[in-house]
Amino acid sequence: MLISRSKTPFIGGRCSRAIARGHRGDVGDMMEEILGYNQVLKPYARELRQQMTDCERILWSKIRRKQIQGVQFYSQKPMGAFILDFYAKYPKLCIELDGGYHFTSEQQHKDLNRDTYLETLGITVLRFTNLDILQQTYAVLSEIEATIVRL
Repeated sequence: MLISRSKTPFIGGRCSRAIARGHRGDVGDMMEEILGYNQVLKPYARELRQQMTDCERILWSKIRRKQIQGVQFYSQKPMGAFILDFYAKYPKLCIELDGGYHFTSEQQHKDLNRDTYLETLGITVLRFTNLDILQQTYAVLSEIEATIVRL
C-alpha cells in the first residue's frame, strides 16, 4: 500500500500527471493508474495466460470479447503486487477462481488481504471455486452479469 507523509500526496508522480491531464476519475481510478501495469509481473502474467487451468479456460471463453454486457475483461492482469485472474477496468471488477489450495487457512488469509487491498482501490472482487465453474457455469455467469449491472 502506498504511504505518503506529505500533505499533498503523489506530487510529481503519476497521480499529479493524471490530474494535470484533466483526469476526472475517482481516487480509486487514480490509485489504479498509479499502480497500473507492473512491468516486473509482466512475464509471469504472460506465462499464466499461456498455461490457464481448465476452469480458467472455461470462464475465459464465456467472458472474453465483451460477451457480458459489452464489458472488456483481461486475463491475468497485473495490478500492484498481484496478478488478477480476470479484470474489467470498467466497471472495476475482478474475478478470482479458487482452486483447492485456496481452502487452506494460510491462503484464505492471503486472499482476504488481497481482496481488502483491491477494495481500497475501488475494485469489486468476485470469487468462485473451480467446482462452481465446472458444475454451475451459467449461475456464475448470471452472478457476474448481475454484478456488472449493479455497478
